[in-house]
Amino acid sequence: MFRYILLLSVVCLAVAFKNPHYATGRTTMVHLFEWKWNDIADECERFLGPRGFGGIQISPPNENLVIRSRNRPWWERYQPMSYRLVTRSGDAAQFASMVRRCNDVGVRIYVDAIINHMTGTWNENVGTGGSQADLGNWHYPAVPYGRNDFNWPQCEIRSEDYRNNAHRVRNCELSGLKDLNQGTAHVRDMIVNFMNSLIEMGVAGFRIDAAKHMWPGDLNVIYNRLRNLNTAHGFPNNARPYIYQEVIDLGGEIISRDEYTPLAAVTEFKYGLELSRCFKGNNQLRWLSTFGPSWGLLASGDALTFIDNHDNQRGHGAGGAILTYKNARQYKAAIAFMLAHPYGKPQLMSSFAFTDTEAGPPQDGSGNIISPSINSDGSCGNGWICEHRWRQIFSMVAWRNVAGNANLINWWDNGSNQIAFCRGSNAFVAFNNDNWNLRQDLQTCLPAGNYCDVISGSKENNRCTGKTITVGSNGRAIISINADDYDMILAIHRGSESRL
Repeated sequence: MFRYILLLSVVCLAVAFKNPHYATGRTTMVHLFEWKWNDIADECERFLGPRGFGGIQISPPNENLVIRSRNRPWWERYQPMSYRLVTRSGDAAQFASMVRRCNDVGVRIYVDAIINHMTGTWNENVGTGGSQADLGNWHYPAVPYGRNDFNWPQCEIRSEDYRNNAHRVRNCELSGLKDLNQGTAHVRDMIVNFMNSLIEMGVAGFRIDAAKHMWPGDLNVIYNRLRNLNTAHGFPNNARPYIYQEVIDLGGEIISRDEYTPLAAVTEFKYGLELSRCFKGNNQLRWLSTFGPSWGLLASGDALTFIDNHDNQRGHGAGGAILTYKNARQYKAAIAFMLAHPYGKPQLMSSFAFTDTEAGPPQDGSGNIISPSINSDGSCGNGWICEHRWRQIFSMVAWRNVAGNANLINWWDNGSNQIAFCRGSNAFVAFNNDNWNLRQDLQTCLPAGNYCDVISGSKENNRCTGKTITVGSNGRAIISINADDYDMILAIHRGSESRL
């Protein structure tokens, strides 16, 4: 009986950590990679809140090593010096203001938590908050951490370890980053205090960086010591933080993502790989009728889904096979499918432009991040891509919100790369990735009326700026997507009705 009760309690806790606690009617988060806190707060109020986005993953907020010898690369944010809230994105006061302003407009904040390690060893030794460390002696006085807080004997993970040595993967250094021992009381205390301070400030949860490099048992202890979310920021009583763990598992490794799903959600790297293959034309869209666990993916409730993230954009975790903003037409279609399909909890990527995979965000001559500018057409400038502002993407965020929890029904395909389906009686979408036109009488599952295709345009003054789709009393409509259309997508939903 005791074992049964213990197992039940673990299951209940895991379910608790898999709820993102979005505001009602919101379903999607975006990663505003390397944005400053004040800019994020502005974006919550002027765009993300009004457009129905559910949350934002932010870059690590704690002090990191300044690496000027590499021109401030993006990955310096993953070299912690302390848990003080001071980075190029802003200080603690700016962070707190951002969280409050975003929560006030219904947009949650999720922190990228770097708790596996501290810095590597560099000739440079000053953090973004002015902290220094004795790197040769594993001494980080601003935490404080000392030699006894790290895994010994010192070793570095070898490529073959991923296939056959889980102990080394979890106890040795990842790329020379000094590996913390989460099994010790002091390290646990420092991590829990850091994360709880962020919860008190109103964050909704955490991405756990490099989770597969930490022992599941240690993470379980840390997660269970976290506070409930702060009700003063609009969260319900007894709400547990949303936790999604970075576990790159494409098969063939000694460590499995399945070791981490009993704890919390997991980043599903296979998801973006499979959808990228389909929309690149390397697999037919018709097979997506069974997309989900039967493809070797996690259970839907365990999965944080994405096409690209900051790592695989740059060649890590099946990079190169992944669609990104650089393949805009196919990328928008893959994103649209992700947002239209009910599997998992989707995350969008919002990037800055790069050719050098190590390059940091747009910065001035002193290394300060340059804010995104907002152009007259709503796109971003100053070197920022802002995929979340692309019409095809933010329109599908709204589409997903309307679809809600409705089931996927009335799947149709032409036997190759033209597909369509409904989400209950709320929304309809079609895709054409063939080299010939799609023109088909299809069931949209929607009430009779004229609907604006939210991909080709929008509804303004109750009229469509793009395609208009006329749905008959039987729910059917003629759906057309030409092979040479820029957008291979057509999407309509309740609320997009218009006058002709």
